[in-house]
Amino acid sequence: MGSIRTWSLAVIAGIFVMVVAHQRSNADARPGQSGAPIVAAAVAPATAPAGRVTGLPDFSGLVAEAGGAVVNVSVTEKAQKISGLQGQGDGDDPLSQFFRRFQAPAPGPDRTPPSKGVGSGFIVSSDGYVLTNAHVVADASEVIVTLTDRREFTAKVVGIDKASDVALIKIAATGLPTVRFGDPSKLRPGQWAIAIGSPFGFENSVTAGVISAVGRPLTDGSNTSYVTFIQTDAAVNPGNSGGPLFNIDGEVVGINSQIYSRTGGYMGVSFAIPIDFALNVMDQLQKNGKVLRSRIGVSVQDIKQQLALSFGLTTPHGALISAVDPTGPSEKAGLKAGDVITSVNGRNIDHSWDLPAIVSQLPPGSQAKLGIWHDRKATEVTVKTVLLEDTSAQVARTSGEDGGGKLGLVLRSLQPNEQQELHTKGRLLVEDVTGPALAAGLQPGDVVLGVNGVRVGTVADLKREVARAGHNVALLVQREDAQIYYPVDVG
Repeated sequence: MGSIRTWSLAVIAGIFVMVVAHQRSNADARPGQSGAPIVAAAVAPATAPAGRVTGLPDFSGLVAEAGGAVVNVSVTEKAQKISGLQGQGDGDDPLSQFFRRFQAPAPGPDRTPPSKGVGSGFIVSSDGYVLTNAHVVADASEVIVTLTDRREFTAKVVGIDKASDVALIKIAATGLPTVRFGDPSKLRPGQWAIAIGSPFGFENSVTAGVISAVGRPLTDGSNTSYVTFIQTDAAVNPGNSGGPLFNIDGEVVGINSQIYSRTGGYMGVSFAIPIDFALNVMDQLQKNGKVLRSRIGVSVQDIKQQLALSFGLTTPHGALISAVDPTGPSEKAGLKAGDVITSVNGRNIDHSWDLPAIVSQLPPGSQAKLGIWHDRKATEVTVKTVLLEDTSAQVARTSGEDGGGKLGLVLRSLQPNEQQELHTKGRLLVEDVTGPALAAGLQPGDVVLGVNGVRVGTVADLKREVARAGHNVALLVQREDAQIYYPVDVG
């Protein structure tokens, strides 16, 4: 009876809807067209607006195909690592948590060495090469890789690159399933992202989300990172480190590496190393056991709207050169502070952090064709890259003639012995700051080097270039051991 009653109610409801539709159609129809609207309403399909998601995918096929190449990485850490793990910092401090690595919980004071850790990895060749994170295996005395069929192998660490957080390990096995690689440059925010790994030791766990952003720059203060990350909201937790991030086609597009967290666990923001960058590191580790990176000898900063106007750019983009290494290849190629690098070998530079990420991957000694915005027009310059080494940036420190006019600066000239003491070529020392310059961030002790890409050595030079610049003035300033452009609005 229940099913008959339900069917009857449905029929009655359908008849009621048709009658209402018929009455409304007759009311709206012109004479001679009373029946047409009913037919049209009955057969016209409902169409979703463009861009609307109309269904959710089933990831089971992807997991069945690719999941066999994802492995669990268990490590026995060296004894001296314990003291470092116990002092992780204040768990409520977002700065200490921002770059928390996906480690197992630190051992308590009653634990004795050796300690254990867990991570993830994925097989990149059928003869046993596995990619994972450097921080997973960097301090391990023993590395055990467990496959999905529960076979266990002791792994050899082939190479570690802490600057990129990529490591290559090897197990003695053949005929292994492998992953397929995708193209991270084709990723778009909103596309599906699937992570497989061993969060908290739960092997082969699958989580899904979307690509939140691409090209995210992160830094933990070590100044050794040359990676722009993929951001995702696929759930990633301690133990997912080194595991693959897949696109909807089952291709690996990244290595899950870091999370933003106030608790040490997943809070909706995680970061993956783009797989093309990781493969470049892997090839070098496999061939050379280390990674060689390139530089072109410039310091750069990002460009905001006001700086773009100062240099005649229609839109803010590119890497603004704030300093040039006097002994580097860019100096020899004629680049100068105030030039804007817009591309490298045809690859666009949208933000300043794109430049070191791209240049560092070029072989030392190779030719880099740079797109340059120079003196308000586009041109090209070829620079020969050199080996990147741990060299400090150039320039100065702090130490009255009144000038600066509408900028709000009180300046005085530096004597040659003061320049030598401060290791600077600048001649104008800031003694006091007010008005627009103060709002822009200038401080007493700064050394003013240039205006809108033109070097200035006297107050008269400064006033002349400020007058030529109009409302948007970009001051090149030396502070401590760095040079940076400050946009000053004198409107």
